[in-house]
Amino acid sequence: MFDSPPVLHNTLSLPFPYNQQTFCRYEPIEKKIEHAKVLIVNDLLRYESDLSELAKEEWGAEVPKHLRLENMLSQMACDNIAKNVQRLVKQPKSLTVHLSEISQAASTFKPDAIVLSGTLSDFDHYNTEFLESFAKFIRKTKIPVLGICGGHQLVAYSFGSELKTLDGLEPGKKRIGRVAEFQYRYVKITDVSDPIFEGMGDPNSGVWQEYSIEGHLLRVWQNHGLQAMGIPDGFRHLAKSYLCHNQMMVKRSEKQLIYTVQFHLEKSFEDWSKNPTRWEHPNESRDGRILFENFLQLALEHKTK
Repeated sequence: MFDSPPVLHNTLSLPFPYNQQTFCRYEPIEKKIEHAKVLIVNDLLRYESDLSELAKEEWGAEVPKHLRLENMLSQMACDNIAKNVQRLVKQPKSLTVHLSEISQAASTFKPDAIVLSGTLSDFDHYNTEFLESFAKFIRKTKIPVLGICGGHQLVAYSFGSELKTLDGLEPGKKRIGRVAEFQYRYVKITDVSDPIFEGMGDPNSGVWQEYSIEGHLLRVWQNHGLQAMGIPDGFRHLAKSYLCHNQMMVKRSEKQLIYTVQFHLEKSFEDWSKNPTRWEHPNESRDGRILFENFLQLALEHKTK
């Protein structure tokens, strides 16, 4: 004789997994954007010439090993961004360039939007010319920009923010063994009125994230051990987490539109494609996908102003 399953009381109002709902409804993804030209920027290191003298000194004989890892991760990161563009836009066009090439590429490619990839190494390991050139570009560009993880930190750094570990240390004081935010985590929205959150809490979606906008929460992939301290002048704070105050911000002044996120919203279609069938898709990255789509739409609107 089988035991009866346990009865769970007062759980229906709680979010997954506490409500014991082990499934979500399938949500088809439709391409709503007609066309978009997106410049994808690889923010990782490629060659020894990309390194600062400090990096060469600290890495020593392991420089080739570090660069192999940087190049492998840059391929994954930029491919994920490109995949988002391809799956959300009917007539997509994208170009991937390195951080050191952003100014020239923006001038010749004339994109509707720029998306900055994540990073791996600390910025004091970068050739300072790259950082100075990027800072000059990002402070003046009128092209809409989305910075992701290390790209978020790079924008904040370029506008004067300090970067520290999640426990408040200078990056050089703790290169390894850092406190980190990793895997899917909840992020608290601090300004739900921003248009980037449009459609996030659609009550008719039927997926388990429908509670999130009511609680002003995002469920997003995290993988970082550094954070931007404070909100730079001209930016508005949009989201925070327990360990990292600056999870998301926006600049809407001086004819600029710059959104940056500490989390990895670009994993949306990586997760989608890993499932054996679309019906088993868990919608893990739904929030990230909607943010990415909203950014592209806002970028196109910005261009017409």
